[in-house]
Amino acid sequence: MDYALNFSQLYHSCNSSLFSFKTTEELKSLEQPLGQKNALDAVDFATNIAQDGYNLFAMGASGTGKHSTIMNFLEKKAKLECAASDWCYVNNFKFPSKPLAIVFQSGNAEQFKENIHELIELLKDILPTVFESNSFYNEREAITQKYIKQQTEIFNYLQEEAKKYDVSMSVSSPSRVTFVPIIDGKRLSAEEYSAITGEQKEEITRKVDAFEAIVKDALRRVSELTKAEKKEFKELSSKMSENSVESLINDVSIKYKASKKIMDYLDALKQDVIKNVRDFLIKTDEMNIAPFMQEYYTPSFTRYEVNLFISHERDSTAPVIFEDNPIHQNIVGKIEHISQVGTLITDFTMIKPGALHRANGGYLVLNARKLLMQPFAYEELKRILRSKEIRIESLAQQYSFLTTTSLEPEPIPVHVKVILIGERILYYLLHHYDSDFGELFKVNADFEDDIPSSEENIILYAQMIGTVASQHNLLPLTPDAVARVIEHSSREVSHASKFSTHLRTLSDLLKEADYWSKKESKNTIDKEDVNKALQTKKERLDRIQRKLYEQIDEGTIMINVSGAHVGQINALSYISLDGYSFGIASRITARTRIGKGEIINIERKVELSGPIHSKGVMILSAYIGSTYAQNMPLSLSASLVFEQSYGMVEGDSASSTELYAIISSLSNLPIKQNLAVTGSVNQFGEIQAIGGVNEKIEGFFDICMRQNPKESYGVIIPHANIKHLMLKPEIIEAVKGGNFTIYSVKTVDEGISILTGMEAAIVNEKVVTRLKELSQITRNFYQDNSEKTREEENENINT
Repeated sequence: MDYALNFSQLYHSCNSSLFSFKTTEELKSLEQPLGQKNALDAVDFATNIAQDGYNLFAMGASGTGKHSTIMNFLEKKAKLECAASDWCYVNNFKFPSKPLAIVFQSGNAEQFKENIHELIELLKDILPTVFESNSFYNEREAITQKYIKQQTEIFNYLQEEAKKYDVSMSVSSPSRVTFVPIIDGKRLSAEEYSAITGEQKEEITRKVDAFEAIVKDALRRVSELTKAEKKEFKELSSKMSENSVESLINDVSIKYKASKKIMDYLDALKQDVIKNVRDFLIKTDEMNIAPFMQEYYTPSFTRYEVNLFISHERDSTAPVIFEDNPIHQNIVGKIEHISQVGTLITDFTMIKPGALHRANGGYLVLNARKLLMQPFAYEELKRILRSKEIRIESLAQQYSFLTTTSLEPEPIPVHVKVILIGERILYYLLHHYDSDFGELFKVNADFEDDIPSSEENIILYAQMIGTVASQHNLLPLTPDAVARVIEHSSREVSHASKFSTHLRTLSDLLKEADYWSKKESKNTIDKEDVNKALQTKKERLDRIQRKLYEQIDEGTIMINVSGAHVGQINALSYISLDGYSFGIASRITARTRIGKGEIINIERKVELSGPIHSKGVMILSAYIGSTYAQNMPLSLSASLVFEQSYGMVEGDSASSTELYAIISSLSNLPIKQNLAVTGSVNQFGEIQAIGGVNEKIEGFFDICMRQNPKESYGVIIPHANIKHLMLKPEIIEAVKGGNFTIYSVKTVDEGISILTGMEAAIVNEKVVTRLKELSQITRNFYQDNSEKTREEENENINT
């Protein structure tokens, strides 16, 4: 049976005659990404269902266009939706540490801020004139005169009483009265008073004490009058202020009478202005102080400002926000502080919004990996989605990193759809380990990595190529260039009947081809430019591959590509470094001897074998026992090793190769060294598909061509991998010329017949014969030992 593949099976060409255009410039741009219908349906479902928890996780390989696709979808959808509300933070005059949040229709918050600013500026101008007016002066003067008259009456009364008690009284201030005794119309000095004795002194003391009581009572009444005067002054100021303030605030209130919260705020503002009216009367420019000192004497009006927290244009649409740096404060907002005299202070004007505030009423898009890498960010996002309100809290305050006084802003209700974008592994890990995740992100949009090949999809893929070229202002592509890009796309997914949906890779290829085309002063990108871009990229990345090839050429790495050897075979390995993948040949050797049915994986013994590789060795061990030694003990000990391997060996793609080496060693039949093998095996001897088949074949081909390009070589691959073949043109030509052959096999028997050049039945018979010999040798060995043991026991008994 011929297992060799025809050259037509090695590469699936794209027929450029399918294209009716001269360049991609003629093609219409695709509005939606190719092959992502299911993902877009999921996005549409998640963004339209108005139930809690139906947030979205968009998953797929990096570079498949998840972010741009979702952003384009959301921006189009948002244009058909109502604008989000505006929000302001204002001072809470009753509890300044708890600022108030006020909601407005879209575009109205800024007008409110302007209204309040104009109000305060008007008050600064009007209130001083009110308190400088004649009416205020006259009323104040009337109050003053009234209380002066009453005080005068009290002090006149004291003067009359002083005469009755022979006391001379003098008034230094309304609160200070001094008096001394009088004898015969003469004021007594301290010395004269001390010289008086007897009943006269007692009489003087009695009169002075009685008058002192009258004075105290009079001064108390004067003090009450002073307080009453101040109270009337204050009431006058309040009346004058209220008359002026109320009329101005009423003008503002009329515009916002539908909002009770705004009306309550304006009422509190009015009371605070009346209470602190003196702040509006200070004119620092008229004070004789240095300019740099004026700020210390200027009263602060910050408490009357409006923090325009979230503002939109009147004709805006629903917000679509992407937060590229999803740290805690960028998501939920923050409270800033400033340093004054060595102390950190803050107020409601320093409250800053986060991405959730900006996206409120719309959509918030986050990178899942970045979100999870930021401390507290993911947990806070979940808390907000559960509670449906955004509470701005300082982490430093929450965890006692700072002891400064902070604010407790009123929480803002949130209505937002959150879209996380990330890799599939993140979605599955979150779903498995985080019980909240499934409740909050009930919808997933899985972006496809590839799409099936068909004439319809080929035409659509050409449109996608034209769309990408147009978006990045690249030269248009010719039909042959488009066909080459499509062929390379199939190579990217290692499948002849599929295309890659990896937009980043496609975009990079077109940009590089555009560079080479413009360098040659062309007007279009042709097939040669695409090939040039692919080749130069390979040359930038293949240093490790070239170094390995050089070591094989020099004999440092021992690889035979000629002759035949027993128990030695060429395996094919797949290496991926820095986005560049290639194949390399490795020598596997096997040695067999008498034993107890053990196959020793030397890599595993020295802990250089991964679990999948070790599993493959165990499977081939089971195959040998069940195929060749069903009715006899497996008296075999075999050792397997990847020669000159100094790192971890993982994967089962060499398990069939290792099996062939053991069979060769048991049958003593040499294996052709001009062949290399890849493929995994199951317990029934079936050869299973492996990954990286194109890279592996090309790697061995390159090694062989560097040795002697005139000889014939070949590779044995699993039959299931035929559909994955997209090999480079040099191999196609070599196959056509008979210098290189690719065999596909389904079973171990098919592979061993190619490697040894003998029928599988003959090979298997030799293996069975050898195993029987080993079994018989083992049986004879144990029988001889048993007889010798019995003879020694008998001699001991006789002795």
